[in-house]
Amino acid sequence: MSITPLMPVYPRCGVRPVRGEHCHLIGEDGTRYLDFASGIAVNLLGHSHAGLIGAIQSQAATLMHVSNLYGSPQGEKLAQWLVDTTFGDTVFFTNSGAEAVEAAIKTARAYHQNGAGGDKNRFELITFHNAFHGRTMATISASNQEKMHHGFSPLLAGFKYAPFNDLEAARALIGPNTAGFLVEPIQGEGGIRPASMEFMQGLRKLADELDLMLVLDEVQCGVARTGKLYAYEHYGIEPDILATAKGIGGGFPLGACIATEKAARGMTFGTHGSTYGGNPLAMAAGTAVMEAVANDEFLNAVAEKGERLRARLEQFIGNYPELFELVRGKGLMLGIRMKMESRPFYVHLRDNHQLLTVAAGDNTIRIIPPLVIGEPEIDEFFDKLSAGAASFKVPEAA
Repeated sequence: MSITPLMPVYPRCGVRPVRGEHCHLIGEDGTRYLDFASGIAVNLLGHSHAGLIGAIQSQAATLMHVSNLYGSPQGEKLAQWLVDTTFGDTVFFTNSGAEAVEAAIKTARAYHQNGAGGDKNRFELITFHNAFHGRTMATISASNQEKMHHGFSPLLAGFKYAPFNDLEAARALIGPNTAGFLVEPIQGEGGIRPASMEFMQGLRKLADELDLMLVLDEVQCGVARTGKLYAYEHYGIEPDILATAKGIGGGFPLGACIATEKAARGMTFGTHGSTYGGNPLAMAAGTAVMEAVANDEFLNAVAEKGERLRARLEQFIGNYPELFELVRGKGLMLGIRMKMESRPFYVHLRDNHQLLTVAAGDNTIRIIPPLVIGEPEIDEFFDKLSAGAASFKVPEAA
């Protein structure tokens, strides 16, 4: 047998973590890595947060799973917290970001087809180039990235693609079948590309004028990552529907679709469900995360650390004009755009300097550390980044 026991859909590297301590991962061979990847924006409280660990341990010893046929005191508590701190009125819990986006897509369609006069023609969502919304059939169909489509045709109908940050291109795609817009306020996999104020406010205005749903994918940029609880707050708007995941569980699988009462009026008994979504163990993790991050002190600290990190990065890249072009992002969701393909440098930092970052589209290195980093971790990051840049040999093909 030549296939590996783990289906070979990931190009797994030689880093094999077996333990985590605050902002570091320790491999099975004892190698210690500075983690500025956070499980791709998941481990926002690091790897040994006492409150999160304690909540999961306590709930595991009490009750791990019951069917959603029963009442959920744990789910009601976390849902109310999300309602109280966001634009939303109601929440559906999932196990992942892709599931949260799936629920958001269904909610947007159901608004028109079940809840607003039964218009079966309103099923299309306008999405944006280089977006990443997940790996299910609906979420790969929502992206224009052909590398994710290969081998999975036919795609799900109902998506049109416009250039990101191009309001007029989005407006031109609106037609009788349009149900709404699906957009990341900050593209993560696409290269840490924040939407402009004009773009986000323009989409909100178009949605209001035409009774369309504005659906935000905040799976990567949400949950305090940008110095706001959710990134839409930077734009002075509110969505109709929002998908959140990754950091909301702090490392435990958890996602959610948050919606206004109006947007959710098509989601009635039997329209959606999940065996594991909203299980007590996930709710305990999510509640512990909210207890830690959903306050001004924590959010302001993230914003302040993000500004300091960004300022140092902008100064740093000036020392290596042959490698780096610019820094972009918000809070502790930052990207360094390189003047070449970014993956070789990401691998160099990982394998030679024990610094974990994440490669992204548009020749970008993602800097998405745990939100609990302090000055020692920031100093260690720049020591490793400086050593990595100094020792990096640009591939000849570049």
